[in-house]
Amino acid sequence: MAMSKDQLISDIAEATDASKATVRAVLEQLSEIVSDALENYDEITLPGIGKLKVADRPARTGRNPQTGKAIEIAAKKVVKYVPAKALTDAIN
Repeated sequence: MAMSKDQLISDIAEATDASKATVRAVLEQLSEIVSDALENYDEITLPGIGKLKVADRPARTGRNPQTGKAIEIAAKKVVKYVPAKALTDAIN
């Protein structure tokens, strides 16, 4: 089961003795900082968690699953996540 935003806020607030309002504000600011950095093609390293970076996905030909007809899928930017070695070691 996935952890909700409220559960994450509660866990961080409990672990750091900070108020939930403060933790919520920090997480919202972190989200804005990450978004801004990725829009500028910067990489974000979250120590112990991993790295976020933007990659270009080229245009390609796909198939409509209902009709089987070929369709063109446009090129786009995607966010790639590379887990940190410490995180990979912790879950294995």
